[in-house]
Amino acid sequence: MSSHGHARHCPRCGTRLVRRDDHGRPRPTCPACGFIHYRNPAPAAGVILAGRAGVLMVRRRYDPAAGAWCLPAGFMEYGETPERCAVRELREETGVKARLTGLFGVYAGLDDPRVRSVLILYTAERVAGRVAPGDDAIEARYFGLARLPRRIAFASHRTALAEFSAR
Repeated sequence: MSSHGHARHCPRCGTRLVRRDDHGRPRPTCPACGFIHYRNPAPAAGVILAGRAGVLMVRRRYDPAAGAWCLPAGFMEYGETPERCAVRELREETGVKARLTGLFGVYAGLDDPRVRSVLILYTAERVAGRVAPGDDAIEARYFGLARLPRRIAFASHRTALAEFSAR
């Protein structure tokens, strides 16, 4: 892989990939064994957890957007369901255990420089735990919908929060 995520050599046989048409799209293809490299988005899941004080958000420890705020969310692990990922990310980042109450929405993540993503957000209710930042969060707290932080890390989170406050 190059530094931009484009495969240069076939992972099966090592032959240098060439760009060939694949159903109307040019894709890196192995001329020797036929392998086609697809750059698919990575699935991510998270939670909109509303309480008396507003919506629970976390402040990011790492780039991209270190120091900006976002909803508790993260990339799915291999073999993990979106629901399990959402609950796990919430607990890891905030210390809160929750029960999912429904699917809120699905968003294209187009502004993360690492990868394109598909963000699956659920609503949830807290069942245990105290709010405390953990994992890759440096702060976790509730924000009133009319007083959200100015710097929100990702457009998909801004869109979801706007949709949530419009309900």
